Amino acid sequence: MLKYLLVLFLYVPTVFFAQQTQQTRLKDKESLYDIQDSVMIKTRDGAEISAIIVKKKETVQPLPVIFQFTIYVRDTGRDLQSLKDAADRGYIGVMAYTRGKRFSPGEIYPYELDAGDSYDVIDWISKQKWCNGSVAMYGGSYNGFTQWAACKTLHPALKTIVPYVANRPGMGLPMENNIFINPNYEWAFYVGNNKYLDNETGNDRQRFRKMMFKWWETGTAYNKMDSIDGKPNRWFQRWISHPAFDAYWQKMAPYKKDFRQITIPVLAFDGYYNDSQNSSLYYLKELQKYSPKTPFYLIIGPYSHFGTQIGGEKIVNGYSVDTTSLIDIKKITYEWFDFILKSGKKPDILKNKINYEVMGANEWRSADSFENMHSEFLKFYLSGQKRNEYYFLNPKSSDKKTYLSQTVDFADRDSSNNDYYPDPIEKDSLNKSNGFIFMSDPLKKAMIINGSFLGTLNIAVNKKDADVGITLYELTPAGKYFHLSYYIGRASYAKDITKRHLLNPNEKTAIEFSNTHFISKQLQKGSRIVVAINVNKNPFSQLNYGTGKEVSTETIKDASTPLIIKWYNDSYIKVPVLNE
Repeated sequence: MLKYLLVLFLYVPTVFFAQQTQQTRLKDKESLYDIQDSVMIKTRDGAEISAIIVKKKETVQPLPVIFQFTIYVRDTGRDLQSLKDAADRGYIGVMAYTRGKRFSPGEIYPYELDAGDSYDVIDWISKQKWCNGSVAMYGGSYNGFTQWAACKTLHPALKTIVPYVANRPGMGLPMENNIFINPNYEWAFYVGNNKYLDNETGNDRQRFRKMMFKWWETGTAYNKMDSIDGKPNRWFQRWISHPAFDAYWQKMAPYKKDFRQITIPVLAFDGYYNDSQNSSLYYLKELQKYSPKTPFYLIIGPYSHFGTQIGGEKIVNGYSVDTTSLIDIKKITYEWFDFILKSGKKPDILKNKINYEVMGANEWRSADSFENMHSEFLKFYLSGQKRNEYYFLNPKSSDKKTYLSQTVDFADRDSSNNDYYPDPIEKDSLNKSNGFIFMSDPLKKAMIINGSFLGTLNIAVNKKDADVGITLYELTPAGKYFHLSYYIGRASYAKDITKRHLLNPNEKTAIEFSNTHFISKQLQKGSRIVVAINVNKNPFSQLNYGTGKEVSTETIKDASTPLIIKWYNDSYIKVPVLNE
């Protein structure tokens, strides 16, 4: 016992002094920073934006500023740490919160005012004595959107942006190809209920699933979703009142000719399984189109929306990714800042404009444009030739007059259509109970699918509109269906996302599509290309009954006549591949 007490007596002071030393080190480290956590910045229209500024106390000379502009007011420690990271690397760190958040008075309206507010905050930063006149931005998701919003009118002090999985309101979320997607409903409460984040409401999955399935089962109008929930959702109502990509959405971020004045270098990160990938790549494709001399780089791999922002995850939707796809995104980001702002070395991973990991090959490749990623397109027609349980994906032209007919009863809520979501990425079988599935002959050689598939659906519908879905798979020699890409879209907006053009009932119409999800995957010799087509009818997105009325107002009463769609056999898809 005496020996034990002696050991304890000797041990306790050691632990105590170790703790004291650790606390002293933390205090010493903390004392290195000059932190201003209650800064208020005035905008041109008199609003106030809440901001935090962090710099090293030893800083004497003005420095470049790393600026984040976000709606996500998380715990102060996490936000402070990201600002200290900037200070540790020889920059000033600034984080500002969008209008109405944290200490900012006023209403919260996501997306709507960020273009002007980000310009005003950058203007304010550029005039501070600690800023050397150069500002750079980075961050993911909403923070990615605010960077592009800041480019709507480019401030001279903004020198570069590094958006991860950037949102583009109206394109990818809260609607994709003019179809509203349900998960965005609860996000509005999560960011809009208070000055910080309403985690309790945002995490209440049971509440929103109950609401969603009650809407589905009862056939209530989509615009009554918040009535079912029992709590008004003013943001949701605001969004669904703009089903076209109209001026409401266009003004939030660069649109068409706005891209011409974006001349600063851009480094973007994205993922093959990022739900809002259409948003993120839209910006780059428009920049390439309207400002071809602007230097931009893309790093993209087998990442989800969240996974992209941390440099990848080992498993995505049940699929074990290639080891080489995992990257140190923070390291690359700051190497880029040093390259642009301090004449440092360009990050090694940037071999060319488009830098992508080839799934299944465990290697990175690069190309100088989206168009030059592939060497050809494999074109397949959706033929009417039945082969066992599937139809033949024919590389030769099919009959223009023949078609496959599908009847969809929207009054039937016991079954749903269009299982397009990539979770899990690999499946043992596909749902053959509705829609049509087409399969090619085995590939005679290995090749890489590189880019976004496109094509034309020639259809005739007995109504004035329809929402359609197309899913692309690889059927491997091992019998696994590997999810490659998908498209969902509203037929009446296929020609112009800014204006609705209703279909003439029973008249053959060409629905061209290209806004599909980007992918790079090694296709094995002996694999087959598989295409599933369907009408979109499920609890997870808006229901289009085809009456031609505003879709959000349609109810199950509009389902008295089933939708009949003819899928003509001269419909085709084009799959971009790289042959070597």
